[in-house]
Amino acid sequence: MLSGLDHLVITVTDISRAVDFYTRVLGLDVRYRDQERVDLMLGDMALRLHWTTTDIQPRAATPTPGSLDLCLRSLLPLDEVLQHLEALSIEVELGPVSRQGANGAIESLYLRDPDGNLLEISRPRR
Repeated sequence: MLSGLDHLVITVTDISRAVDFYTRVLGLDVRYRDQERVDLMLGDMALRLHWTTTDIQPRAATPTPGSLDLCLRSLLPLDEVLQHLEALSIEVELGPVSRQGANGAIESLYLRDPDGNLLEISRPRR
């Protein structure tokens, strides 16, 4: 019945700060929709940023910044990702560590976005 994910909404306290993080730190492309919604392109899907006080309806019952735990697949080896994060003074909370992904074993590292959302960056374990 379903074929995939079109977009995932991330509730943020400051859209400009979130756009800076996701574009500068994670390399996502940005598409501005309006002042309260921005799409960050991740392949053929979007991470859609919504401002905490938006009047957009319908929306989640309790949209809360910092409540997301998201695993992203990296095109780069994790040692290159770590070098990039270090160059930007972005703290890595954990990793690389072995984990289980949707399609098998992965290596992951963990960091947080400006709103405290947990971001796992992963690569298939070889």
